[in-house]
Amino acid sequence: MLQALLPLTHFTIEIFHFLGGIGLLTRDIFKELTTTKIYWRLLGEQIYQVGIRSAPLIVVTAVTIGAVMSLQFGLGLEKFGGKMYVPKLLAVTILREMGPMFTSLMLAARVGAGIASEIGSMVVTQQVDAIRALGTSPIRKIVIPRVLACLITLPILCAVTNVVANAGGLFIGAVELKLDPSFYLLKVLSTSSLGDYVSGFGKTFFFSLFISIPACYFGLNVQNGTKEVGIATTKAVVVSSILILIGDFFLSKLFWIVEKAL
Repeated sequence: MLQALLPLTHFTIEIFHFLGGIGLLTRDIFKELTTTKIYWRLLGEQIYQVGIRSAPLIVVTAVTIGAVMSLQFGLGLEKFGGKMYVPKLLAVTILREMGPMFTSLMLAARVGAGIASEIGSMVVTQQVDAIRALGTSPIRKIVIPRVLACLITLPILCAVTNVVANAGGLFIGAVELKLDPSFYLLKVLSTSSLGDYVSGFGKTFFFSLFISIPACYFGLNVQNGTKEVGIATTKAVVVSSILILIGDFFLSKLFWIVEKAL
């Protein structure tokens, strides 16, 4: 009986250790942000790495999402004579859910893995210890530029996804579903509200923290050589993806309550 409970106990301890570590790292990040200067050159480099280099992946993903969803909605609603509702359904779904969530998941896979492996390699090669020896905080020089870069670029990439995914849906709607492009565009613009956009856009600021902070945490806690760098990278991607999927539910509920109150 005790042997069977050991894995569960170990897993529970690891979760609490992770939550405590994330809490302490988040505290240090906000403390450094309010008390020290920002390295703007490092921030610019990270914006390029996180945002601009991720743009092609995000565009391909967005086009695919819009095209597939438009086709599936169209084929499903065609049986009931409801093809004209495809633009509205697609636009609302992309703006509120699919746009921010898929953009964040793609960024977690690419950027989260990159941050964890890069910082883990710096720990293994003792570059982080060298930064501390020079009297500079690793949080300020390594973590903060990556966290701020994610906070800046993810909302922008989400906006790109919203536009490109709806354009992909419009193309499939015109080519495969034989919907008039002008009608499709008019329905998208007339039925999408500011609340739909803000609901999805607001999630991206939380998702960016779900990606960057765990990735930095796992990278900084690499201890046993290069083998653990790969483990930390895997953990960063898995944990970030789980946080995004779980957080999406609670954030959707929160924004829904706020909209009803307003």
